[in-house]
Amino acid sequence: MTLLYGHRGAEGEAPESTLASFQQCLSHGVTRCELDLHLSRDGELMVIHDPTLQRTTERRGKVAAYTAAELTAMDARQGGPGWVSPCPIPTLEQLFEACPFEHWQLEVKSASRVRATTTVLAIRELAQRHGLLGKVTITSSSRVVLRAAQELVPDISRGLVAEYAWLDPLKVAQSYGCELLALNWTLCTPERLQKAQRQGLHVSVWTVNEPALMRRLADFGADSLITDFPGLASATLGNR
Repeated sequence: MTLLYGHRGAEGEAPESTLASFQQCLSHGVTRCELDLHLSRDGELMVIHDPTLQRTTERRGKVAAYTAAELTAMDARQGGPGWVSPCPIPTLEQLFEACPFEHWQLEVKSASRVRATTTVLAIRELAQRHGLLGKVTITSSSRVVLRAAQELVPDISRGLVAEYAWLDPLKVAQSYGCELLALNWTLCTPERLQKAQRQGLHVSVWTVNEPALMRRLADFGADSLITDFPGLASATLGNR
C-alpha cells in the first residue's frame, strides 16, 4: 500500500507550512507530513520552506535574522490559496503539540557545519521531549546535514532528498546510512525504485499532484507519495 504525506501540510489547499495547512492535511485522514525547518535568531526550529521571508509573508529579510517571537507574529498567508484568517509562521514545537501525525519528514536545507550541528541537535532534543524519536526522519539533500545527523543523532532516522540523478542517489543514501529516499518523481523509474527497495530504503516520491501520476507511481510500488493535495490523493488512491 502506498502511504501519503502532506507537503508542507496541504500546500495546495491552505497557506503552506502553517498550522492551518497541517490541520487541513489531517482533516483528510492523511497522518504523515513533510516540512522544512530553519533556525530563528534565538535557535528555535521554525517551520518555513525558504530561508527568507518575502515569498510567504509581507516581510523581508532572512528567517535567521528574527527571533521566534518575532517570526510567530508574522502572517504567512501570502502567495498561497486564499485564507480568511491570519496564519502565523509556526515553531516545530507548536506543531508537535497540536498535530498528531504518525510520521514527520523534517527537511533541513543545506547549511554550514555549525548550523547543521545546531539544527540536528535541536530536532533530537525536541523530538525526545515530545516522545517522537521513532516518528521523525531528518531529511536533506546536503551531505553536511546528513553527516551531522549520522554522527551526532544516530538514533534518529535519516533520509536523502534527491532531485537530480547526476550523483547516484542510492550510493549517497547508503553512505550516510539513510532509511528513506525522498525522490523527485521525474527520477522514479520502476528500476530505480526496486533497486532502492532492495537496498532497504523507503522510497517517498515528491511532489505528486496529478491523479494519473499518483496512480502510476502507486502501481510502480512507491512506498509513499508527497503531495500538495492530500484530499485529492486520498480520494484517488483510497478506493484501490
